[in-house]
Amino acid sequence: MTISKSMQATEPREKPVIVVKLGGSMIDQLSESFYESFIQLSEHYHCVIVHGGGPAITSLLNDLGIKGEFYDGLRKTTAETLDVVMMTLGGKVSNQVTSSLARHGRHSIGLKGSDGGLIQASLIDEEKLGFVGQVEQVKGNLIKQLLDHEYIPVIAPLARTSEGQLVNVNADAGAAAVANALNAEKLLFVTDVAGIIKQGKIIDRTTPEEIQKMIEDGDIYGGMIPKVTAAISALSDDLQEVLVVSGERSLIEGETIKGTTIYQQRKEEVTK
Repeated sequence: MTISKSMQATEPREKPVIVVKLGGSMIDQLSESFYESFIQLSEHYHCVIVHGGGPAITSLLNDLGIKGEFYDGLRKTTAETLDVVMMTLGGKVSNQVTSSLARHGRHSIGLKGSDGGLIQASLIDEEKLGFVGQVEQVKGNLIKQLLDHEYIPVIAPLARTSEGQLVNVNADAGAAAVANALNAEKLLFVTDVAGIIKQGKIIDRTTPEEIQKMIEDGDIYGGMIPKVTAAISALSDDLQEVLVVSGERSLIEGETIKGTTIYQQRKEEVTK
């Protein structure tokens, strides 16, 4: 995906928005070249980060002797677990990301989605999953104000229900909801692979229909399935493309964002 040259001299309000979802397993592996290319990207776009933190949560739960349970890829979040999730996502992981950005000369602000009703959610299945929510609404005004002042929002995927209950939200789904609320031009899922791989080769671009077939054929499996599912759910008339990229190398090669681009439809059809 090419970065438009017309972005280079835009005023802050005229910049399009790009949302970057950092996988929790990638936080410790993000390379220096990744951060350098992210800073380059922020010169062309208003950037928003939504991050996970699964491994850090699991590590602290283990240290505290709290057993973790998962259903359909979602962490069961009891009241005890929720305290750990909040401390980890809103504390350790958020600080790690904002500190890295500060070292590269960018001002950022760590936010929990539960702050100020930023992300509102409803419980999925309290009996089965505990305090795990699905996003109902994202209030983008606070995010936009921060972007207008050239801050990079770093959002932890926590939310509140209409009754005020704090809930844990899947970070992939949270990033997709934030991207749609901000009418983002692009959404990047940063992973430990360079893109969607089929028969040993990285696919440059694909469509939801092709992805579904690759899942059925077993070319896409395991942890990549929820990522591509969230990517597809984020596609809309405003958000025409979502990218799966690597955090272990530079995001940009020349003026192109490297990785697999998922289009609402084929690129040739979009440009007609």
